[in-house]
Amino acid sequence: MAVTGLCLFLFVLGHLAGNLQVFLGAEAINRYGHFLQTTPELIWPARIGLLAMVGIHIWSAIQLSRENAAARPEGYGEQRLTGASLASRTMLHTGLVVLIFIIYHLLHYTAEVRFLNGTGRDFSAFLDHERRHDIFKMLVVGFSNPLVSGFYILAIGLLCFHLSHGTSSLFQSLGFRNAAWRPMLDRGAQVVAILIFLGYASIPTAILLGFGKEVLK
Repeated sequence: MAVTGLCLFLFVLGHLAGNLQVFLGAEAINRYGHFLQTTPELIWPARIGLLAMVGIHIWSAIQLSRENAAARPEGYGEQRLTGASLASRTMLHTGLVVLIFIIYHLLHYTAEVRFLNGTGRDFSAFLDHERRHDIFKMLVVGFSNPLVSGFYILAIGLLCFHLSHGTSSLFQSLGFRNAAWRPMLDRGAQVVAILIFLGYASIPTAILLGFGKEVLK
């Protein structure tokens, strides 16, 4: 679970770096998207690998949950939470919401299922002046819907809440966290989770505030 979590965490960082190119303008983000779309030998192994990581991560979570339940078949008479944070106690719940979000995100911006984008427009028909897929316009049009943007921001918030505990705990699972390092790793994981949230949330927020509105004309 720690290894797959680490792989998925690195993907979250890489995906964010790619998405933030939207602030460099249409040329930058469209060039980046065109590169990915025209290198199937790169993008398809990455997609299959990521889906495998997600599947193994979910399977590991279910197995760990079963083992924990089997270790204590009878519940606590009186449960007192002393060391467990809210993030650690809700990992399965936030993970489930993140899974739903991943499925929606893939259908929304990767498969470009029209009836799910909230705009009624065909994203696959968006082309820039070089006949490349106009990802810049797709993002602007897609996030111009407040409900869609709100769902994305909420889901990213839950993802980062999930990461705030998961990133720190994976160091423990891999044997790199001890009593001396724990406070720094815990705080570092929280800071990184906040920065990731701000990075991802900045895109729909900026678009709702008018960024890129010229493509809507």
